[in-house]
Amino acid sequence: GGGTAGHLYPALAVGDKLKEKDPALHLTFIGSRREVEKNIMNHYHVNFVALKIEGIKGRGLKAVKSLLLLPLSFLKSFVILLRIRPGLVIGAGGYSSGPVVLLASLMKIPTLILEQNLYPGFTNRLLIPWVRQAVVSFKSSLPSFKGKGIFIGNPVREAFYHLSPKEKSEKLTVLIFGGSQGSHFLNKTMLASLPLLKKEIKNLRIFHQTGKKDYEWVKKNYAQNGFKEVTVAPYFFEMADYFQKSDLIICRAGATTIAELIASQKASLLIPFSQATDNHQYFNARELEKIRGAEIILEKEFTPEIFVDKIFSFLQNRDRITLMEKNLVRLKTEKVSEKISNLCFKLMEA
Repeated sequence: GGGTAGHLYPALAVGDKLKEKDPALHLTFIGSRREVEKNIMNHYHVNFVALKIEGIKGRGLKAVKSLLLLPLSFLKSFVILLRIRPGLVIGAGGYSSGPVVLLASLMKIPTLILEQNLYPGFTNRLLIPWVRQAVVSFKSSLPSFKGKGIFIGNPVREAFYHLSPKEKSEKLTVLIFGGSQGSHFLNKTMLASLPLLKKEIKNLRIFHQTGKKDYEWVKKNYAQNGFKEVTVAPYFFEMADYFQKSDLIICRAGATTIAELIASQKASLLIPFSQATDNHQYFNARELEKIRGAEIILEKEFTPEIFVDKIFSFLQNRDRITLMEKNLVRLKTEKVSEKISNLCFKLMEA
């Protein structure tokens, strides 16, 4: 699977649990050639193979190029499957999972897909008829899977379930990130807000994951505006540590981020990415908003003025954060990776 880190981390969580149960298992992750995938898998010492593949979106030359790459990705997937002879293939979502899972099914290798979003993505919709089982993250997703779905939850790394209580402080600690590649939109809005946030500068501590492209620009702007209690990085590999230190998380609403917020019971201000396929980020965010476990601001409404008003209101009323944290327990699922790993072993033994 792959394309974004949101597909990688559930796969890593399941992989960790499988290795814990059977250390002799050999795991291989097949993804795309995006740099973020290679970096994450190298960081966690996972055997990684990249396919030359791109998501098929829109029309024109880019779509034609994506279609032309498909035969090559199928050929390479076939060679990989012949070489490693897996006992099970798990599709973690994303376009790079398509050729591998489909070929595995045709080769009579047991297959399982993980669906992180409320509504299945394009690749998983195509794969449903071909796979043995599909693990879904929301009960309301089950009708989309034609009897093959099983509700277990979205696997996240164990660290998110076991965060130690944050030390009490008068400062509001805010974590901002826009996914593994960063969000120029969030970065730009945050920097435009700094002059307005200055009057509460002594009451704020900020962690900001920028993505690679905007890192230097964002770091420079914080310094120019006099913000000293700020940690800026292109990427936080140990994100659970920053969740633990934060009171409020400002982020997109990708499915894995949503699962990490639920597992860690952290209050959030969600800005769904408006260009996400099938608007899935908005529907993911709504699941949290419905139980008052998060607040949503749409991109078109996310101005510096509205953002600053929200921050000031959280500063003045910390009880709102506490209430969100308590409400999230209603969506919390336990031992997700363990349950999925048990299902994996059953499929391999069948």
